Amino acid sequence: MEKRYVPVVVHIDEKGKKKPLAIEFEGRRYGIDRVMKREPAACNTVGGIGIKYTCVIWGQIRELWEEKEQWFVVLER
Repeated sequence: MEKRYVPVVVHIDEKGKKKPLAIEFEGRRYGIDRVMKREPAACNTVGGIGIKYTCVIWGQIRELWEEKEQWFVVLER
């Protein structure tokens, strides 16, 4: 498993709530179809504590993590 930090396009509303709209990975931008869940959590596989966003990206369920103002995904290598 590998922690990969990625650029994320985020909408922040007037109350400060964040909603990720797209991620950039290996030179491509992938739109986030839907955010299913947002919750504080610890990433047990690669370490880290933050906010876990369970998202649908191109029809697949993926976890996107926000940790200390940075965003990452977990890659299976």
